[in-house]
Amino acid sequence: MTNIRRRKEGLYLVHLSIHGLVRGFDMELGRDSDTGGQVKYVVELARALGKNPRVARVDLLTRKGLDSKVDNSYGKTIEKLGDKANIVRIEFGPKRYLRKEVLWPYLDEFTDKALQYFRRVGMVPDIIHGHYADAGLAGSKLAQHLGVPLIFTGHSLGRIKKERLLEHGRNEAAIESRYNMSTRIEAEEVALGNASLVITSTAQERDEQYKEYENYHPGRMRIIPPGIDLERFYPYKSNQKKPRIAHELDRFLQKSNKPMILALSRPDERKNITTLVEAFGESPELREAANLVIIAGNREDIARMDKGPKRVLTRILMLVDKHDLYGQAAYPKKHAADDVPELYRYAAQRRGVFINPAMTEPFGLTLIEAGATGLPLVATDDGGPREIIGKCANGMLIDPLDKEAMTKALLSLVSDRENWKKYSRAGIKGVKKFFSWHAHTKTYLREIQKLRPRRKQEKPGLPIIKSKLPVAEKVLITDIDNTLLGEPQGLRELLSILSSMQDELVFGVATGRRLESTLNVLAKENVPVPDIFITSVGSEIYYGPNILKDHAWSRHIAYRWKPGAIAEVMKDVPGVEMQVQENQREFKLSYNYIPGKYPGVRHVRRLLRQKDLHAKMIHSHNQFLDFLPVRASKGLAIRYLCMKWGVDMKKVLVAGDSGNDREMLMGSMLGVIVGNYSQELKGMPVTSNIYFAVDHYARGIIEGMQHFGFLEEG
Repeated sequence: MTNIRRRKEGLYLVHLSIHGLVRGFDMELGRDSDTGGQVKYVVELARALGKNPRVARVDLLTRKGLDSKVDNSYGKTIEKLGDKANIVRIEFGPKRYLRKEVLWPYLDEFTDKALQYFRRVGMVPDIIHGHYADAGLAGSKLAQHLGVPLIFTGHSLGRIKKERLLEHGRNEAAIESRYNMSTRIEAEEVALGNASLVITSTAQERDEQYKEYENYHPGRMRIIPPGIDLERFYPYKSNQKKPRIAHELDRFLQKSNKPMILALSRPDERKNITTLVEAFGESPELREAANLVIIAGNREDIARMDKGPKRVLTRILMLVDKHDLYGQAAYPKKHAADDVPELYRYAAQRRGVFINPAMTEPFGLTLIEAGATGLPLVATDDGGPREIIGKCANGMLIDPLDKEAMTKALLSLVSDRENWKKYSRAGIKGVKKFFSWHAHTKTYLREIQKLRPRRKQEKPGLPIIKSKLPVAEKVLITDIDNTLLGEPQGLRELLSILSSMQDELVFGVATGRRLESTLNVLAKENVPVPDIFITSVGSEIYYGPNILKDHAWSRHIAYRWKPGAIAEVMKDVPGVEMQVQENQREFKLSYNYIPGKYPGVRHVRRLLRQKDLHAKMIHSHNQFLDFLPVRASKGLAIRYLCMKWGVDMKKVLVAGDSGNDREMLMGSMLGVIVGNYSQELKGMPVTSNIYFAVDHYARGIIEGMQHFGFLEEG
């Protein structure tokens, strides 16, 4: 069998940006709330890294979109961004395009298919870099499995967004319903806890926004501002031709030669475009001095748009009509990606101003794009703008809700020629110095180099062990108590089936029991020695029949495991009692808990995070609590085995009955939940890969095998 290999001649970097419409040409920025600055950033970062001689390959993994409502380019599996950089689209979940808030149930399938992709490529990444909460969560699982460092970039953070929405009068229940906010915030906590490096754009983002999280560890954070392509965003020239987009603006403007106040963003309420229109409409001086140009994404028919963009665009049109801005304001329906740098230069040629009036702005990529072309800036006094203008000295900061201050700043720039020139020259110089892709990738690769020595110690080896795994057609892995065992006649029927399939089937068990207990109970019930033992809730792997331990798995999961420190924290938690010593393992701490007295998972998790301790907490049968290393679980152990031995996850059937089986039942594998399952599995999502059997115990396993066609040949 072919083992996964690491490429020696350069770094293999993998970026995850799962949601939105991601492509390397004609980016549809502003099409929806998921297709904004993050898409542009990850594509340009991948492209820039691919040009570096120290990098062998860059893959940007995203979601494949097979939907008549989106362009068919989003259904292409591989898109080249350069000789060494690719967009790789992974098909998972429903085929149709989905907004990010409803992708959460399908992320396990994404991680499984990403692992399969790495086997096809024949390399293990040197790093996994997750962008946004969903990719942070998926990246955590991939990094845990592969034994490589995780880098996380939040882009925007759930806790901050929730605070802003509450401040603006949104109901907490409505926020949760619309944005799945608790899931997002917990995903961010998981990503922050697992990340070896967190990259932020600004000090404000690091010091104020991430500080809201339990897993706030600034020692693992680095500020690396995004870059821009200076070959696209360069200063205007006095002899430049009138760009195509200018002819589109002429349809709106009576005096197109006046200075241009330019705003470019998605039609999102947080972008605060309507306040800008109000300020412009209420100021006769500003209307006399300049034209207003609003580029708010692309649209066909406002009436058919999502509720949020529809509300913003309708409000803009109503304000134009209210203040009679016809001939003084332009708001074109469409623009191409190549129009954007031309638009900045055209505005600079007209001695205009670029304004970003967003309510809050983590960074603001458009600000450095505009600055590079020589446009002075007016922007919200918040994280990104504050640092960009602070470094480049090319504009003015305002309170985005203070219309008077906004008007005053805009007037001072369009009316004062010398002031305009000073800011224009400063922006061109400052962006080149601080915000080029060359500067970004240089710092980025330097930080990666610091992580690599650690990874070598965590790298899982691939020992050669004689096994049916490399040649077997199918794999069955089942929990023991209350799944495989519990009804003798059903067990005998299942063992007879396994005997008839022994040449094509690998049989394994995954249990919370320690190895000795597992061997004893199976022998007592006359169960043949399995080919695979996953014991102690996924923290140990052995191979039968000679009971050989997979030491590489032990080295792999030792990452950040501090059982003594966890035990100290648990001494002060009411309603829990450590189980007897024989139930404790090198990579498992086991407790009993009393419902009603035990304060719950959120309380314990918060205590661990505050001590920078990282462990998985698994509750089962409403009485047991196990702590495992972050890289250990039944599910991760099975995925490790599939990667190691090249097993197709679609040919793996897993069976279980309780909460400690949950993770192995999710994803691409075929999951059977026996009829006597416990309450921890009641909330399992209904998918085509999960089957709830009617029969109990081993008969339920047989029923599931029949349902999935697992008893058929081939």
